[in-house]
Amino acid sequence: MGKRALITGITGQDGSYLAELLLAKGYEVFGLERRASRKNRTNIAHIERRLQLISGDLLDEGSLVRALLIAQPDEVYNLGAQTFVPESWKQPIYTAEVSGLGALRLLEAVRQVNPKMKFYQASTSEMFGKVQAIPQNEKTPFYPRSPYGFSKLVAHWATVNYRESYGIFAVSGILFNHESPRRGYEFLTRKVSNAAARISLGLDKELMLGNLEAKRDWGYAGDYVEAVWRMLQAPSPSDYVIATGIQHSVQEFVEKAFSIVGLDWKRYVKTSSEFLRPAESDLLVGDASKAKKELGWVPRVNFDGLVKMMVESDLVLNKGSQLPA
Repeated sequence: MGKRALITGITGQDGSYLAELLLAKGYEVFGLERRASRKNRTNIAHIERRLQLISGDLLDEGSLVRALLIAQPDEVYNLGAQTFVPESWKQPIYTAEVSGLGALRLLEAVRQVNPKMKFYQASTSEMFGKVQAIPQNEKTPFYPRSPYGFSKLVAHWATVNYRESYGIFAVSGILFNHESPRRGYEFLTRKVSNAAARISLGLDKELMLGNLEAKRDWGYAGDYVEAVWRMLQAPSPSDYVIATGIQHSVQEFVEKAFSIVGLDWKRYVKTSSEFLRPAESDLLVGDASKAKKELGWVPRVNFDGLVKMMVESDLVLNKGSQLPA
C-alpha cells in the first residue's frame, strides 16, 4: 500500500509540482484548501480528480487537527504561506500569522494527532536577508529583511524545536528562488516572462520594474520539489539549503526573456521607485553541497532553460489575448 501525504498550499506553484511527483510515486495525496468564494485550482486542474482536497486554514488549529485525522498522512508538507515579499510589508501581521504561526499550529497538530508523521517546512533564502556570508549554507547566520523573512524564521525555528523537543521527524528546506510557468503573475519572474510575451504579441507596450541590479539564485520549481521529497526519505531529519549556486541579476532575466521573443528590452522596460522594497535582500546565492552529498540532489534545469520555459509558456497562454493584463 502506498504512502499518504498531506500538502498545505497544494494549489500553489510548489504544491502542484509536489502533488504531481508524489502521485507518480504512488502516494495517496491530500491537499489542504482554504475556503474561498472562487477557488483557484488552475495549477492542479490536470490532476484534481486524483487528489483529495480537505477544507482547512493555517489560521485555525482545529481545522488542521481535523485534516490530519481525515488524511492520516505518513508525510506532511507545509507549503502554505503568504509568499509574496512586497505584500508582507503591507500585511505584516497577517503574514506572520500565516507564514510563521501557521507552521507552529500545524506542528502542534502533528504532535497531538500522531508525532510519528514526518513534517516538512518550506523555509526560504529570504531568512538570510542581509547576508552574513557568501554563499549561504546551513550554518550561515540569519538576518531577515522583510516581514516575510522574519515570519518564515519563526516557522523555521519552530520546526527545529519540535524536532529536538518531541523527536518529530521535522525538516526545513531553505529553498532559494525557484520559478516556473506556474508562478503567480505578481512575482517578478512571471511578471517579466508574461510582459515579454504580451509585448511581442502587441498586447502591452511597456513593463515597469524596480531594482534591476538586484541579484538572485534562480532555479526551477519542478527540480526543487524533488529535493523536498528526498528530505523526508533521508535516514534522519536535518535542514538543507536548496539552490543552484549561480547568481543572476533582474536585468539578466529581463534581457534573456526579451531576447527570446526577439525584442530589445531597453525599448520597453522602465523603472519606478514604486516597485522598490523598503529593505532589499542582497547577494543571495546558495551552497547546496550538503543536499548534493546527503540527498543526491542536483538541479537539472539551468537559468537559460528556465527563462525559455516561462516565456514560451506565456506566449501560448497569451495567444489570442485570452488573458487579462
